[in-house]
Amino acid sequence: MKTRTRILAIVLLACSGIVLAGCPTRTTIASINRDPGRYAGKEVTIAGRVSSSFGALGSGVFQIDDGTGTMWVFSQNYGVPGNGARVATTGRVEQGFSFGGRSFATILRETERRH
Repeated sequence: MKTRTRILAIVLLACSGIVLAGCPTRTTIASINRDPGRYAGKEVTIAGRVSSSFGALGSGVFQIDDGTGTMWVFSQNYGVPGNGARVATTGRVEQGFSFGGRSFATILRETERRH
C-alpha cells in the first residue's frame, strides 16, 4: 500500500509541475509603469478588472486595473471586454502609441487573452 501512495504522490507532483510550467508569470502593472523601458518590446502577462474600454469593428483599447495601477491594452483580434470584466492578457509593451485620436504613453499590444 505504501508503494501505491508514493507512486500516486509522484504522479500528482509531476502533473502539477507540468500545469504550472504552462502558466505564464504575471507582471504587476506597477512594475511596468515604474520602468517601462525595461519591459519595452517584451511579452508580459497582466491580469485585473477592466475599468474603461472603447473600440469599433473588432479593434479597440481597454484599461486594466490590477490593484497596483492601470494600463491600457490595445486589442486588434480579441474584441474589447466590457467594463468590470476580469481578464488576463498577454502582449508586448509599447511606448508612444496612438489610437482613435488619443495618445497613450505606455500600452500593452495584446497577443493572447485568458478569461
